[in-house]
Amino acid sequence: MNPLYTQLQWLPCPPQDFSRRLNALSDESEQLGRSLQTLASFALDLGQMIQMYKAIDKMRRERKCLNPLVPFKLAILSNSTTALISPAMVAAAARHGILLDVVQFSYGQVAQEALLPNSEVNQSQSDGVLFAMDYRAFALQAPIADRKASAAKVESTMSYFQKLRNGIKSNSNALCIFQSLVPPTDNLYGSLDRALPGTTRYLIDNINCELAAFTLEGGDVLVDVAALAELVGTANWHDTHLWNLGKFPFSDAFVPLYAEHVARIIAAIRGKSRKALVLDLDNTIWGGIVGDDGLEGISIARGDARGEAYLTVQQMALELRSRGIILAVSSKNTEELARAPFEKHPDMLLRMEHIAVFRANWNDKASNIEAIAEELNLGLDAIVLLDDDPFERRLVRQILPQVAVPELPSNPADFARVLSAGGYFESVVFASEDLNRADFYQANSRRVNLLKHSDGVDTYLASLDMTITFQFFDALSRPRIVQLINRSNQYNLTTRRYTIPEVLAAENAREVFTLQVRLADIFGDNGMVSVVICRLSEPGVWDIDTWLMSCRVLGRKIEQRVLQEILVHARAEQIIKITGTYKPTHRNKPAADHYMRMGFTKTFEDGAGLTQWELFVNDASPELTPMKVVSCIRAGE
Repeated sequence: MNPLYTQLQWLPCPPQDFSRRLNALSDESEQLGRSLQTLASFALDLGQMIQMYKAIDKMRRERKCLNPLVPFKLAILSNSTTALISPAMVAAAARHGILLDVVQFSYGQVAQEALLPNSEVNQSQSDGVLFAMDYRAFALQAPIADRKASAAKVESTMSYFQKLRNGIKSNSNALCIFQSLVPPTDNLYGSLDRALPGTTRYLIDNINCELAAFTLEGGDVLVDVAALAELVGTANWHDTHLWNLGKFPFSDAFVPLYAEHVARIIAAIRGKSRKALVLDLDNTIWGGIVGDDGLEGISIARGDARGEAYLTVQQMALELRSRGIILAVSSKNTEELARAPFEKHPDMLLRMEHIAVFRANWNDKASNIEAIAEELNLGLDAIVLLDDDPFERRLVRQILPQVAVPELPSNPADFARVLSAGGYFESVVFASEDLNRADFYQANSRRVNLLKHSDGVDTYLASLDMTITFQFFDALSRPRIVQLINRSNQYNLTTRRYTIPEVLAAENAREVFTLQVRLADIFGDNGMVSVVICRLSEPGVWDIDTWLMSCRVLGRKIEQRVLQEILVHARAEQIIKITGTYKPTHRNKPAADHYMRMGFTKTFEDGAGLTQWELFVNDASPELTPMKVVSCIRAGE
């Protein structure tokens, strides 16, 4: 079996004194959650993951503060034994900044728990329900070569999934998380199994295809376990002895890998996917040292085994950029020499126009990464560093533990595979704006440069020639709205997280006012930059449930324009007062004085920094920065 996956080799090896360090955490009173996440970020084996789970469980029972780990309660319904898997999930989730609470229910009681209103799972107040079922949960049989009967079997299986979803949605607010089915290794018809209607492989392939579309269209989430099993080998994945012995769904060698993939999904649900890839240059995206070997001496030529290994890294970086991941460069180099391959080498795939921020100097990597994060207006926990140098990797991990740093092997042919295996850019929602996100950030870098050469902020803002557009929530923009709600941290007043079905419910509720905001300027379209949800809390009062802005547009004074639009609709709905809450987190300090700047009056403050505010509609008069306003909705509509 490939140790890259069985041993999670993209992560650094755990320290020899792992157990001692874990035990020592119980004496910490501050930064306990951060320390847990750091210690979980090694390539832990199953025994170490169980130790981590026990430590977290003990701390939770002792009611210790584990901030900034984000709580998530997961219920598991399965036709197999999951007792060994759930502790590993808790440990893997801590690696991704999630404080996971796993709730397990009676073995094989999937339908009963999902469908009965008063079942334990529907009363558990879980954030998500994982349907961890394998192919043995279904009677996957149909007459061989009977296409109609096979289609009917697929349809009945999907109908069962629909019933499970409906049961959860009708009786709780939990998100449904389904698993694709791993086919058995037995092929009765050899190479025809995949093509011949009625075979188990044929049925499973069709069910998995339908299930992928079912989850995407319904706002649910898919854990593609079938793809994971194919990655490591289906014959390795299945362990018939363990199944017969205790109904264990797969080989215990893959428990850390499975737990890691489920944890990534949960982290993505909570908006914790990475957004930017910072690339080292020498011996990372080309072979050799450009300052020593010269432009003609570096290895990136096609037809050369070493050169093609580095081109594979560049190709993956380009593909990540095409799906919205921001690319940046941090290299210890003279800038002119570092830029030369991007500008002059004929075999380079990456060009300067693909790079949002380029840092080539003799500063340490940690300082450069901090500068890159600041220029992109991203948190450090949004960044991945790809660097061949063990010293630089270790330095960044120690100084900036929030940055993800995959452990690279000595052979560059494996760099791209390791980056992919790390799963840093996991996503559970796709929006069309994802395809343009990297361009958005590069345009923002040009705006930063324009500000440096402007005579003051007001002159700079006027020169941008901004156009702001307002719309209600709608089906077309719903995936992007969900992304913003779950990914925005710095300027998010409450950091409430919502799923697609919950956003749909807000769209359709008469007592809820929703607003999506888009911004364009001379550098291009910024896309959707702000989301607002107001709920009628009592007659004549709107409470601002959610107000967030993309970090790309902070400092543009668009919040005043958003408030003005809210006020227009509030007056049309005969709203007298608007209330709002600022709930502090470790990331949203930029929004701390938002309501004060908007003219709200503080009505409450607790010792933890939570504040409540109010604004009487008829007294409000926000100070507006000149920009073109396009409202696609009429007040009172």
